Amino acid sequence: MEFSSIAKRRLSQFQRNRRGYFSLWIFAAIFALSMCAELVANDKPIFVSYDGGYYAPIFKSYPETQFGGEFETEADYRDPAVAELINKKGWMIWPPIRYSYQTINYNLNVPAPSPPTRENLLGTDDQARDVLARLIYGFRISVIFGFILTIISSAIGITVGAMEGYFGGWFDLLTQRFIEIWSGMPVLFLLIIFASIITPSFFTVLGIMLLFSWMELVGLVRIEFLKARNLDYIRAAKALGVTTPAIMFKHALPNAMVSVLSMLPFILAGSVTTLTSLDFLGFGLPPGSPSLGELLSQGKNNLQAPWLGMTAFFSLAIMLSLLTFIGEAVRDAFDPRKIFKG
Repeated sequence: MEFSSIAKRRLSQFQRNRRGYFSLWIFAAIFALSMCAELVANDKPIFVSYDGGYYAPIFKSYPETQFGGEFETEADYRDPAVAELINKKGWMIWPPIRYSYQTINYNLNVPAPSPPTRENLLGTDDQARDVLARLIYGFRISVIFGFILTIISSAIGITVGAMEGYFGGWFDLLTQRFIEIWSGMPVLFLLIIFASIITPSFFTVLGIMLLFSWMELVGLVRIEFLKARNLDYIRAAKALGVTTPAIMFKHALPNAMVSVLSMLPFILAGSVTTLTSLDFLGFGLPPGSPSLGELLSQGKNNLQAPWLGMTAFFSLAIMLSLLTFIGEAVRDAFDPRKIFKG
């Protein structure tokens, strides 16, 4: 793939920002690890060999009778009796962490929440679930939620801002008045009210947050289109009979995308923070879901277990810092004063 000279300059400027460049690689590595969470933290083996047969429990459920047991229900591979049956005629490959996000450790030496040990590296929460496993799964959910919310809300905001700036007039005036009223709403309180009425799930929370998050880029895109619609090449395109959607999204939008791309990492960080706030207050994802906000809430409710609050704090601080550093590097990469310097 051949890059234009301007794209090469932007990439070079991004790489010069060492903090943002390395933050991107660190964030990508952590996110890739969380995407393979089932292979890293699971209460089922990755692979089982038994009596000449091969099984992948993390992808398919097998009854205990498949391994010489007595019950037709799914095998509990952590049960010493089941493990003994399998090891007699085969072997198992376990993930590095033998707990999933909902797995309860019934063999604690102290009441839950228990402090960090060799078995539970970050301790357990007040329901005896492994904190590190829940952190890995919770990070994945938070980032995926943030990505989806950022992409959809940005698409809506770009479309509305483009239409406002390009058409202007009464459409621009009425839309701006609506945005001013809508943005003045107490967003967090409304999110809490909606979440308490509607049964919480990943997509219902996403839909509720979309009601308010689409306005982030409207003003930015509107200004760019207000400037672009009177430029000579836009007037020439109109004179040649180019359709309005083509003019808006093929000729005018690329100018606005420079500012838009610089804002996306910060919007992603804000989306993750909002979801964490809702989970902390108990109005986010369904109960039992791995969540950074729920981990924060556990830290607040269990001050005698400082590892809970410290884990939640440092994980959020590191993630948001990485996203902020990436956003700063992207902003530098699209800053014409820097990429054409010298």
